[in-house]
Amino acid sequence: MAHRAAPTGIDRVELAYARHFTATAPGRVTFVAELPLLGFSALPLPLVADLVAALEASWDGGSRTAGPAARRARLALPFGRGALAQVLRRPGPKAFLLVSHRALERPNRIAALRRRGCHFVPLIHDLIPLHHPEFARAGQAEKHRRRIATTAALADGIVVNSVATGADLAPWLSARGGAPPVAVAPLGVSPPQVDAPPVALRPYFVVLGTIEPRKNHLLLLNLWRQFAATLGAAAPRLVVVGRRGWENENVVDMLERCAALDGLVREAGALPDREVASLMRGARALLFPSFAEGFGLPLAEALALGVPVLASDLPALREVGGAVPDYIDPLDGAAWRSMVLDYARADSAARRAQLGRLGGWRAPSWPRHFEEVERLLDTLADRPADAPPAPPPRTAPVRFRVPAAGSRREDGAP
Repeated sequence: MAHRAAPTGIDRVELAYARHFTATAPGRVTFVAELPLLGFSALPLPLVADLVAALEASWDGGSRTAGPAARRARLALPFGRGALAQVLRRPGPKAFLLVSHRALERPNRIAALRRRGCHFVPLIHDLIPLHHPEFARAGQAEKHRRRIATTAALADGIVVNSVATGADLAPWLSARGGAPPVAVAPLGVSPPQVDAPPVALRPYFVVLGTIEPRKNHLLLLNLWRQFAATLGAAAPRLVVVGRRGWENENVVDMLERCAALDGLVREAGALPDREVASLMRGARALLFPSFAEGFGLPLAEALALGVPVLASDLPALREVGGAVPDYIDPLDGAAWRSMVLDYARADSAARRAQLGRLGGWRAPSWPRHFEEVERLLDTLADRPADAPPAPPPRTAPVRFRVPAAGSRREDGAP
C-alpha cells in the first residue's frame, strides 16, 4: 500500500491500528506480516513506527515518500520467523488481531497460531462479495466465502465496523456452538485541518471512492449528461475523486468519450487527504449513491468536515449518518436529480436544514473504536485458546456486544 497516492478504506484501518498500538502498547504488541510461502513473520517495532510515520506523511500530502520505509520492512520479514516463535513461547494470554481481510482465506496458518495459544480476533468490514457478487471481481465471491467461513470456524472474538455488518455475519455464526462475542466498533475519522476551500465559479459536488460498479457512478454521469442537455453551462459541476477500479468500462467510456460532460465533470483521480478535504469543504454536498456498504467512511469524513451528504438509503449509512444526511434510493434517478438541483441552489432550504442537523452529529472516533476492541480482548484474556470447535447445532445463539452507553447516539449514529 506504500506506493499509493491515497489509501483504500482498509488501508486506513490498518494504519490506524498500527498507529494506536505503536503508541499505546509498544511493550505488549508484536506486528506480523505474511510471507507468501512461509506464513507469518514478526516485524521489529522501530521499522513499523517508521513505516507508520512515512505513510501518514505520504497520504496526507501526496508525496509518495513511504517507499524506502516499506522496503526496509519487507527486507526484515524473512528474519522475523524466529522472533515470532519466541513471542509465542512466552507465558500469558495472547491474541492474533487481524484487521484486514487478507490471509483469512488461509485457515491453516491461523489455526496453527491458535494451537500455539493465540486467540483469533478478526475485524470484518463487510460481506458485500457474498451478497452482491455482481459487483466483485471474478473469483472474489468464492475467496470471501472462504474468509467468512474461516471467521465462523476459528474466531474467538470478532470486531465488526457496524451493526449492519454484524447482522450480515450472524447467520454464519449460528451454526457454531457458543458463538464468539462480537464487538461493534465503528471506524474513526480524523480529517485533516485544511485552509479555505478552492474558489469555484459554479456550485460543485464531489463523489469519493474507487470507481467500481458498486459505487454507482453511472447514475451520476447519466444525470450530468441530462444536466448538460437541459441546463448547459449553467449546470452544477461534478468532481470524481478516486482511482479507477474494475469492471467499469461504461463509466470509463463516459469519462473519456462523452463530449457532453466536458467542462461539467472532472475526474480528479486519487488525491492526498489534504486535497480531498479542501475540495469537499467547498462542495455543495458529497454524493454517495452506492448500492452496498459495510460502513461508509466517505460519509463520516464529509460530515466531520461539516459537508452535507446525499446518500443511498442503506442500513450501514444510516448507522453512520443518523438523521443528518438526506437518503435516496440508489435506483431512483429522478429523486437524485431533484435533490442535486435543489442543493445546487444558493438558497436551498434542504441543504440549510441538513447543516442545522449536523450540529447534533457526533463523529465516530478511533479512541472509542479502540475502547471496544480492548474490552473485547479483555474478555478473552482468561479463556483458553483451543483448536477449532466441532460444528454445533444450528440453533446456537449469536451474542452481540454493543458499545457502552454514551459511546453512541440514541438514533444509532456513532
